[in-house]
Amino acid sequence: MRGVPHTLSVLFPLGGCVFALSAPLMAQPRPGPGAIVPAGQPVAPGRGERRAGVERLTVRAYPQGGAHYAVKDATLGPLGRRDILDTPFSVMTVPHDAIVNQQARNANDLIGYLPSAQLEMRGDPNTSRPQSRGFEADVIANSRIDGLNMVITTPYPAEMFDSLQVLNGLSGALYGPQNPAGTFDYRLRRPDTHRQERLVVGVDSSGAPLESLDATGRQGGLGYRVTMLNQSGHTVVPGARLRRALISGAFDIALTRRTTLQIDASQYSYAQKGYPGAFSFGPGLHLPGPPDLSVRGYGQPYAGFSMSTDTVLAKLVHRFDESWSLTLGGLYQNAARNVFSVTNILTDDSGDYRASIAAATTADVFRVWSDLAYLRGRIRTGRFRHRLVLGSTGYTLDTFNPVSGQSAVLGMARIGAPRVFEGTQPYHSGQYQSAAYGTHALLAGDTVALTRRWSLMGMVAWSWIDTTSRARTGEITADHASGPTFTPTVSLLYRPTAQASLYATWGQGIQAGPVAPASSRNANVVLGPLRSEMYEIGAKYRFGSGLTLGIAGFRMSRTFAFTDPVTSLFREAGKQRNYGVELQGTGALLPELSVFGGLTWLDAQIGETGSALTAHKQVVGVAPLQASALIDYHPRWFPHGAMTAHLHYVGRRAADLRNASFADGFVTLDLGLRYGVSLGTFPVTLRFGATNVTDARYWASVYPSSVNGSVSASGSAVAGLPRSYHATAEIAF
Repeated sequence: MRGVPHTLSVLFPLGGCVFALSAPLMAQPRPGPGAIVPAGQPVAPGRGERRAGVERLTVRAYPQGGAHYAVKDATLGPLGRRDILDTPFSVMTVPHDAIVNQQARNANDLIGYLPSAQLEMRGDPNTSRPQSRGFEADVIANSRIDGLNMVITTPYPAEMFDSLQVLNGLSGALYGPQNPAGTFDYRLRRPDTHRQERLVVGVDSSGAPLESLDATGRQGGLGYRVTMLNQSGHTVVPGARLRRALISGAFDIALTRRTTLQIDASQYSYAQKGYPGAFSFGPGLHLPGPPDLSVRGYGQPYAGFSMSTDTVLAKLVHRFDESWSLTLGGLYQNAARNVFSVTNILTDDSGDYRASIAAATTADVFRVWSDLAYLRGRIRTGRFRHRLVLGSTGYTLDTFNPVSGQSAVLGMARIGAPRVFEGTQPYHSGQYQSAAYGTHALLAGDTVALTRRWSLMGMVAWSWIDTTSRARTGEITADHASGPTFTPTVSLLYRPTAQASLYATWGQGIQAGPVAPASSRNANVVLGPLRSEMYEIGAKYRFGSGLTLGIAGFRMSRTFAFTDPVTSLFREAGKQRNYGVELQGTGALLPELSVFGGLTWLDAQIGETGSALTAHKQVVGVAPLQASALIDYHPRWFPHGAMTAHLHYVGRRAADLRNASFADGFVTLDLGLRYGVSLGTFPVTLRFGATNVTDARYWASVYPSSVNGSVSASGSAVAGLPRSYHATAEIAF
């Protein structure tokens, strides 16, 4: 065999990646799968060796083994990308490693890793509304894709996102009018520099095969990434089926050396039938214990959801020089949904319920146009250094509703003894434009470095809000325009060392005013913008290993309106007040142990509501204590593998506005295992995960029909899923 050329292909871990190396060599014993070349070991030269080294050498890196949960930067709208230690806010980012290794399927799966966030599930976890610090979010104002407003009450696949960044608390001076429920920014995956394809095949629980392909690379001035996904089959819930499909593309076009055009487009369809319906209950009823969703009958095989979301966005990024840059962006989105779901209406405290089905006449089409424009720069005045920003952001949202919809009562059953009823899918008919919303904000800000350690940040927004509502006949029932409304944010930041920061932030925000109900004296009148306010102090520290710890204390409030029981006028007179403490930790705790999680203590209270029955009560669905801990253990004795555990705790929560009923707290545990092997020269990563390993029964989401203390408001509760399994094989080539 002497002198006969062979190709040596090995895999070796370095910096949390597995590198595939191939080179022409003299005949050598071929290493087995996953073999490691010891450092410093000479590699036999092959024919064609040159003085400077081997003639052909190919090195390709693939994430494998250890996970990286350390996120050192945050991208905050007009402020751009900044070091986490230089951001005077509580910011947490679910990184791509967590999305991939936890085998997340839906964007809302990521919310469970955030200790300050909650999900308001509107019948299905895939169409939930995320929120932070106990404040209900808006359907569009609090959610963004790459900084541009998007509708959140439609499904999104986790596979198309690189990360989820959440700014907890108030950020109206950065993003314009929004509820004080945080900003959820879903970051798309951008093209890689080197060509790479990844094929993933897998299965979920009792039979939902999955296949996806992600291809990325760069040809000259064009970078591309194309992602395709298909999954169809049974879910963990008996009798339930799902179907989802995605095609998305991301393109980076280098127009000049300093100008890049980013274009993204996606189409995602999602359908599900047989999923358990939500449980609703009227005032005075107590929420019983949660059902076991592994038992068939809480949903019906002809009931469910069918949704389609088309999204196109573009950004133009131009750098004038090292100090100044301009970003322009726009997004169009059309989200259509057909909801024909089951609702299980509790009739007593013992768990008896009446199952009904309806083709929903709430909004079934959302059309969004959103935009942004940011000019950022650095200047110096005397001994002060400035980071300036001028910009604008806004959106328009048009909603369309069916004119009518079929409905039927299916029958009676009980929690613990559900039933599958005879029935058919109901349908709706007709369509009309029910509402049009528009916001726009002009932004200006400056971060001044007062000394080497002290800096002062100020941001201001001038915002306009337009609201129009229409009846089925097309008649305008409410119309209101306001602005400009001034909202500021001021922060003081201190860097005692290069690894630490302390900050204090105060800010205000606004959200669109509500429409007076028909029962009030001022029916159909649109009130002016509602105001919110935040005080926050915090500290952050980054260890040399990359572990970042953070703590923040805050007091937040928002005003709301209710009908005065004496005057019958609908007016702004109530206030919700939340205060709490957040602890966060992300990164490498040890060389072999990565962590991501934290703990939040929260006191969320509703103030005056016009009724002694609901005034000064706990906010429904918000736990006083919530915690999450994701651990990734990748020991040296398991060189190509890792083990994960995710512990999620939610405390006891108020289930109704009168605080007469409570949902018990719960703990869920997810476990995972992954291992890297090689298939010839192709790295393969095998992943297996089990969610809710202990098969805990719990109410995953509890929320009222009105968050403003209405005595007649009903409640809704959605049960958590039973134990489920996920397995995938990923091949990189």
